[in-house]
Amino acid sequence: MTQPVPTVHFTDPTVLVTLIGPDQSGVTTRLFDAVSTFDVEVVDIEQLVIRGQLVLSTLLTAPDDVDALERTVSTVAAELGLSVTVERGAGDNRPRRVGRARVVVLGSPLSAAAVSALAARIKELGGNIDRIIRMARYPVTAIRLEVSGADPDQLQAELAAVAFDHGVDLAVQENGILQHAQRLVVMDVDSTLIQGEVIEMLAEHAGYAAEVAEVTERAMRGELDFAESLHARVALLEGVPESALDDVYASLVYTPGARTMIRSLKRLGYRFALVSGGFTQLIERMADELGIDYFTANELEVVDGRLTGRIVGPVVDRVGKAEALRRFAADAGITVKNTVAIGDGANDLDMLAASGLGVAFNAKPVVRDQARTSVNVPYLDAIVYLLGITREEIEAADDADGAV
Repeated sequence: MTQPVPTVHFTDPTVLVTLIGPDQSGVTTRLFDAVSTFDVEVVDIEQLVIRGQLVLSTLLTAPDDVDALERTVSTVAAELGLSVTVERGAGDNRPRRVGRARVVVLGSPLSAAAVSALAARIKELGGNIDRIIRMARYPVTAIRLEVSGADPDQLQAELAAVAFDHGVDLAVQENGILQHAQRLVVMDVDSTLIQGEVIEMLAEHAGYAAEVAEVTERAMRGELDFAESLHARVALLEGVPESALDDVYASLVYTPGARTMIRSLKRLGYRFALVSGGFTQLIERMADELGIDYFTANELEVVDGRLTGRIVGPVVDRVGKAEALRRFAADAGITVKNTVAIGDGANDLDMLAASGLGVAFNAKPVVRDQARTSVNVPYLDAIVYLLGITREEIEAADDADGAV
């Protein structure tokens, strides 16, 4: 006959036992072995080790003789050289408040003043920090705050200003089951996936590097229509030999952390797409080299082995990038809410806004001001911390696979 399962009510008396001191083997076993002699239920457990110092807390239903329980755990703590506190109360097992969110903070360095200011603003917004977890200690410091009781959208809006004032990056995402689902990561290429702008590299072969760089900068700041500026810049490439594309590809430098990010997220089944205002002749090769699932870009017209200075077909512009994100998401069977977009220029803004998580990566001021999330460290793999993956997990997976 099945025994009835006892129910712990939110108002039942509880006892919170906390052990603090040097970490050592067997602490958890000793504590719960001693507690097992009492008629109690384990309601919650949390354990943390920082620099060899252990904090172990367990919430228990209160036994008939709480004094005896306190004497028992005090004896265990004394034998292990740990300090102990026993707090008695009722209602301590109430559910966490609504409005749960993950707040990820990136700093290089991460100052105490920044943490203090962010924590104070969370409190002012009615939030409570339930847990803090370190995601990475190098090349940037990344921490994740689990926050309850505050609206995630309000947290994003209010904390962004605090983060900017203290020179740190911040992302807020609502907690929920979708955070565990497969995602599609859509990236811009020039000055995001790679360092520099391909069209400027090609312009060096035509002797117009300075002129093209000036127009590119203005287009990325949103001062010029992207399609018109692209046609004007490509026109200056007329007569450049097609072999220049091979030279440019050979000279490309990927942004630090790009391969690590792609490798790490593909292990989890993530899909990747490149959506670029650059050129198919190079983007296709990058996609093949990196194992990218989808890509779209502009095609340079080539006649008799030389660039004509024209684009074949419609330009992949600001609107086209957002459309491509939606198209690739539909093809992959992934909801738009579970897409991540990464870009730096004004022509990326619609794509960033359309995605579930839009990240302005070392972006122009107009993009940083409008994007919900901004990352200003020079490491593309910092994005994985926003997705809940720690540096230690990445390194462990690389070691297991023998990845370099």
